[in-house]
Amino acid sequence: MDEHDDFGEGAAETVFRDVIFLTLVGFIAMVIMLLPHIKKESSEEAKDHKAPGQVIVEMQWPPTMPYDLDLWVKAPGEQPVGFWNQGGIVFNLLRDDLGDEGDATKQNYEVSYSRGIPQGEYVVNIHMYGPLPRGVVVPVIVTVSTRQEYGHTRQILNSTVRLDRRNQEETAFKFRLTSEGDLIKGSVSTLRHPLITGNAQ
Repeated sequence: MDEHDDFGEGAAETVFRDVIFLTLVGFIAMVIMLLPHIKKESSEEAKDHKAPGQVIVEMQWPPTMPYDLDLWVKAPGEQPVGFWNQGGIVFNLLRDDLGDEGDATKQNYEVSYSRGIPQGEYVVNIHMYGPLPRGVVVPVIVTVSTRQEYGHTRQILNSTVRLDRRNQEETAFKFRLTSEGDLIKGSVSTLRHPLITGNAQ
């Protein structure tokens, strides 16, 4: 009787170990089979993350000048994108920097990213939204960069615009791009082209 019980306990332990082992093997096999699919999804996610930002427009002004400036950009055939219209079909304003108000850093910086590179004319304007003390001139560095899908970012335009009064809107660049993000020769202009403070000239 005791020998039979010992045999039964030993068999039960063996069966338990076998079940655990087979479960572990099955789990490992499932992970191995799923790895290619997980990798594929990660690649697709990375592709989605790389898609925005094919035209990048940045502006920055000195951290010692905590004034409220606004970046406005206009893609071909689209409405201007800026602080009160922060998202369009092509461009999105990443953040409206108010100078020193509600800012975790002293850096004064705004940037707009595009999704895709529509061929045609682009306009980049800088607007002095907030009040500015008499005699103060704010130098604003404006850059435009392009990046083909999965390519390297390359700066195509850079300039400094100076603002000295409230509600002043200046055109940093008006230019044309090909669908590959190449600047069309002879298309760059700084002729004032208002987007929010008056009719375009």
